[in-house]
Amino acid sequence: MTSQSKYRWSLSSWDTLSRDELYTILQLRQQIFVVEQNCPYLDADGTDHKALHLQGYAQQELCAYARIFPPKEKNNTVVIGRVIVAQHFRGRGLGKILMQKSHELSYEQFPQCRFFLSAQSHLSSFYGDLGYQQCGEGYLEDDIPHIPMMKHE
Repeated sequence: MTSQSKYRWSLSSWDTLSRDELYTILQLRQQIFVVEQNCPYLDADGTDHKALHLQGYAQQELCAYARIFPPKEKNNTVVIGRVIVAQHFRGRGLGKILMQKSHELSYEQFPQCRFFLSAQSHLSSFYGDLGYQQCGEGYLEDDIPHIPMMKHE
């Protein structure tokens, strides 16, 4: 069994997310971004309805997630955010698999797209290994240093 086949992936639009899926997603996002990172901010930011929601499951447990925004008119840039791996699943390469799956599924729907993300600065080498390059000045977002990053194919 390859490492990728250990996981079941689901890509859902807002309209196809079940209440249970949404609750589980929000719970994991809050666990990591609010509690673990000790960063009180409004995670439910009013944009989830515009995004696709990539969910990775090990058995029945949500272990990885990313929010994917389709390109806006003519710019052909997919925005990936809220990239997370549950704490007890880290160190297994799941973050890389999650990002590869995000790229793969995006290319299926938006051929020849490019990717943008707002990376926490300490993860810049992780994203760099996936082909992302810094594309602007660093900044603070919710008191956490971030850098804008772009991936071109």
